Amino acid sequence: MVSEQKKKVLAFFAEGHKYYKMMEFEKALECFQKALELDPSDGPSREYQKRCREYSENPPPDDWDGVYVMKTK
Repeated sequence: MVSEQKKKVLAFFAEGHKYYKMMEFEKALECFQKALELDPSDGPSREYQKRCREYSENPPPDDWDGVYVMKTK
């Protein structure tokens, strides 16, 4: 059974992921931050937050399909 808190984390993550795919990285960051406030150990929210920061500084091309390409190992 999934706790109510985890359901909220998942909802914030889903909303953040939607904004991420729309290249609205600031809005996505806010959602991932809310998820992390509820569950600081949420790895996916932490990773997407990092990606949003990177894309805020260096935006992907207009035809970006949402795929993240690692540049370092």
